[in-house]
Amino acid sequence: MSDEPPRPAVLDPQEIYERAEAEGERRLSMTAQDQVMTGFIAGVTIVFGIVALGVVEALVEPSLGHGVAKLAGALAFAVGLVFLIVGRTELFSENFFDPVAAAIAQGGGKAWVRLARLWVIILALNLVGGAVLVGVISIDGALPEGAPHALVGAAEEIAGKEWAATLARAVLAGALVALLSYMLNAVNTVVARIMVAYLVGFLLALGPFDHVVVSALHLLFGVWNSSVVGYADLGVNVVLATTGNLVGGLLLITLTHTAQFRSERG
Repeated sequence: MSDEPPRPAVLDPQEIYERAEAEGERRLSMTAQDQVMTGFIAGVTIVFGIVALGVVEALVEPSLGHGVAKLAGALAFAVGLVFLIVGRTELFSENFFDPVAAAIAQGGGKAWVRLARLWVIILALNLVGGAVLVGVISIDGALPEGAPHALVGAAEEIAGKEWAATLARAVLAGALVALLSYMLNAVNTVVARIMVAYLVGFLLALGPFDHVVVSALHLLFGVWNSSVVGYADLGVNVVLATTGNLVGGLLLITLTHTAQFRSERG
């Protein structure tokens, strides 16, 4: 038997932040090809969460009503985020905590250029990968009866929100996903990672809060399957959601934890 003491279930803030820096350096050091592949796969993967949401809502609503169906759909969507975390692929705003922590630690223009490249590639390929699978599920008969109607309803709800509400919900989504990145560095087991990812995925869909990739793919389904949602709605949402995600992820979570870390380190 090893004489080493067991690792604590949860680390202290200093250790969490140091883990984040190490993980961020790994992501910043990935080749462009690796970033393209992980971004594409993440976009494909999150659509399975969207599909689960639509299917479950369609099954539950006729017997239990709209409110319970929304709750059940959020519980189902969270599985998509678990797939992402366990599969080690990345949505755009997952890169707001770890790589930013690494870029701050490194300093210099080169680190920030690498961060910008990471953000652009991951966001673009999240959308491309997701669009491929949205195209597949848009084929007549690909989804169970009622699921397309539920997903179109979600798209129309997103498109119908006022810009200020969309921006506010995007701030909350950015904060949630950046908080997910922080908490993943705080736990040591796969089971704990799954639980954290599932809870954040549930809250993200329960809002629903506007994560730029998730909302854009919802809207794209609506564009291709509804006369109410258009490409203009998609474009406006991408701009507002990206802005809000950046504000929530960077200002509310990443920079505050950075200040905490530097203050405690002295």
